Amino acid sequence: MFINRLGHYKTEQRGISLVELIMFIVIVSLAIVGILSVMNVTSKASADPMQRKQAMAIAESLLEEIELQAFTFCDPDDATALTATAAIVGPGGCTGPIQGLGAVGETRYADPRFDNVGDYHGFSMPTGINDIQNTPVAGLSNFAANVNMVQDGATFGLAAAEVIRIDVRVNSGPTDITLTGYRFRYAPRSAP
Repeated sequence: MFINRLGHYKTEQRGISLVELIMFIVIVSLAIVGILSVMNVTSKASADPMQRKQAMAIAESLLEEIELQAFTFCDPDDATALTATAAIVGPGGCTGPIQGLGAVGETRYADPRFDNVGDYHGFSMPTGINDIQNTPVAGLSNFAANVNMVQDGATFGLAAAEVIRIDVRVNSGPTDITLTGYRFRYAPRSAP
């Protein structure tokens, strides 16, 4: 210690003041809140890729199933499906209706089954994903899928009916995926 001229004792400060302590608590609290909010955003985002991957796998699978179907002038069940040279009813064409977009009397799950690309137009699984035997796939009950098709030949400089654009949409909560594929009528007289 030392004595100044007026005779007062001057002491050195030891420890921290109340103001400094409160400021320290406020600053550390703000830092912790910032770190926790970043961790919260990160943990929410880390669960999303699994749902997106599942939705993508469902959409890819359904799109591939559709694209592997025949794309004939006539319904593949028509007697002239393998010989028709045009999408007409009569000589050189079909004996029954021309194959269009939408299934008439066919389903994905039972006989008579979808057998042409266009049959899947308007197909949907609104509450859960089912396999080809109509058995619900475990763990995918919160997903929905639907298919929309458009004749889109003009985009490629062809007749409209020669190309079909296939949009497969799969969603579950905030996850919403749409895959688009094209099917060209490159072999109109072949059926699987």
